[in-house]
Amino acid sequence: MPQAVLSPLASTLSRRSALLHFAGAAASLAGYSVATAAGKPVRIGCTLDMSSVEKANGNGLIAGAQAYFKAVNAAGGINGAPIEFVTKDDQFKPDVAKANALAFEADSSVIALLQPLGTRQTAAVMDAVPAMAVVGPNTGTVGLRKKAAANTFWVRANYDQEIDKLVSSALTLGMTKIGLVHPNDPLGQSLLAAFKASTAKYQITPVVIATTPGTTSPEVEPAAQEIAKASPQVVITGLAGTAPLFVKALRKAGCPSTVFGLSITASAANIRDLGELARGLGFSIVVPPPFAQKHEAVRRYQADMAGAGSTDYSLPSLEGHINARVLVEALRRIGANPSREAVIAGLERLDSLNLGGVQIKFGKGRHEGNSFVDVAVIGAGGRMMS
Repeated sequence: MPQAVLSPLASTLSRRSALLHFAGAAASLAGYSVATAAGKPVRIGCTLDMSSVEKANGNGLIAGAQAYFKAVNAAGGINGAPIEFVTKDDQFKPDVAKANALAFEADSSVIALLQPLGTRQTAAVMDAVPAMAVVGPNTGTVGLRKKAAANTFWVRANYDQEIDKLVSSALTLGMTKIGLVHPNDPLGQSLLAAFKASTAKYQITPVVIATTPGTTSPEVEPAAQEIAKASPQVVITGLAGTAPLFVKALRKAGCPSTVFGLSITASAANIRDLGELARGLGFSIVVPPPFAQKHEAVRRYQADMAGAGSTDYSLPSLEGHINARVLVEALRRIGANPSREAVIAGLERLDSLNLGGVQIKFGKGRHEGNSFVDVAVIGAGGRMMS
């Protein structure tokens, strides 16, 4: 997400939060440096796309998590031990994601995995390492959650909830002619099922349903032409990294339909790539807006990002920051020298975790911890409004 122009008050609050955070971190570091140096590192693995079609989301997730881990280490680490965040690029390929996960599993020093990205990639990872906690996968596909994998903890809401929020929001605005574009792959089939369920719930008939060859395919023009011909009032796009190509093709075809996207559409790179075409784009969000300082979770995120040398606030990096906070809170509670088994048990004990605007409620057999979904719209200059 492009950096919005903050009001003088918001800018002052942001600087104040950062300064307070830096002061606290420096004080903690001064009194804890010996213990941190002596502690055995807590190593956390992460496999996701860092160089291919979903690199904007992947690098955003990494940036947010790294910012939080940096702040934790500056304050003395976890129970006296520093965090080492080990990342591997899977290029959005499920087989590479699986190989990376198996490499982490073979390294006994890695005790948990954080935020795999993508439906097929997450499926490969969670199946490959059943004895390791997999925290905060970046996918809302409901089918994966129905597997009830004992090792996987979902920090974000699911796509069914996102689709339903977008459909209900369109109806609230008086728009009943609704269409969908989705990739022809497991992600897309999940989105299609959710769309059909939601439109049936509200007793409306979809105007058009178009597909692209797959999540990573740039061949979006036929779908854009199909949508343009049907001319819905609103089209929900279930595309991620290829969403800018689709929106540009849609406008080129002369289609004025309002475009709503899922949370996976709303990467900073996508918004930048669309430029002025992003204005008026609506999308579901599964974390608060990254500039909404009324939430403690956002204030902490902004301070930690600034501490890591970045003010490129975005939805993916905020999500990565929240995922990291959830895992670290479980690690804090299980004490020194955590085992893989203990991490899973510790996560299940997070039955009422308030992160300041984001509530996490896990439990024994309950691994979907969050149902937060809202709708945001891009205004002038890339500013997010919700």
